[in-house]
Amino acid sequence: MDLVTIVVLLAIVAGVVWLVRNRGAGQAKQLEDAKADARRWLERLGGQVLNLVGTNEAAKQAIADASERYNAAGSQMEQAKTQAQARGVTETAYEGLYYVRAARLAMDMDPGPELPPLPGQARAGAVTEDRDVDVEGQSYSASPRPSDRNSHYYPGGNVAGRPVPAGWYSEPWWKPALVAGAWGLGSALLFSAMFSGMAGSAYADGYSDAMAADMGAGGDGSGDAGGGDFGGDGGSDFGGGDFGGGGDFFGGGDGGGGFDF
Repeated sequence: MDLVTIVVLLAIVAGVVWLVRNRGAGQAKQLEDAKADARRWLERLGGQVLNLVGTNEAAKQAIADASERYNAAGSQMEQAKTQAQARGVTETAYEGLYYVRAARLAMDMDPGPELPPLPGQARAGAVTEDRDVDVEGQSYSASPRPSDRNSHYYPGGNVAGRPVPAGWYSEPWWKPALVAGAWGLGSALLFSAMFSGMAGSAYADGYSDAMAADMGAGGDGSGDAGGGDFGGDGGSDFGGGDFGGGGDFFGGGDGGGGFDF
């Protein structure tokens, strides 16, 4: 092996080492940036959860749900080792801010600026009329407005493969499916009774048509084990946009009254 060949091989090895080190440093910086952004969102949510006091049942429940998302995001933050996990923290905190917004609306307070849509939220639509239904001996109701009866808010999105419209409900009947990743027997009857033909929702053109489009040939709603709330394109909505890192959205420690932009 002549000297020229040795020099070329050494240059190639040095170049590979340089590329690997630079790539590792770049990934580490991206992870730190993602974690820093997640911490900002977590702090914003925490400021609202700790200082906003509900004055009615609907607001209290929405704040409790926001607090649950705050705790979940905090736990995720402690375990975040990758950029995807750090973005998951941001997404969970961001969802919590939807509950904060709902609580403010329930108390006739300024909810703050509009939030970008959550993944699946636009497709799910919203509850646009009052509905009271009885399914298998159980009474359920939904409304576009909060009340003592309809005090459970959902921001809208996919739950175990089915679109659940944003609105206020008499009970959080979607939570078991959100945890288990599949709907139980009888859920089709509830969806049909609750949403069929409701303008502004995924079921505006009829329950069967919406389910055929959203669930595919399987028809049991069990395909989306993760609930679909923050999958796929959701990550792009939370960082670097109108609300990411630049100006404060919900400022921490404002006593629930104002906003810091």
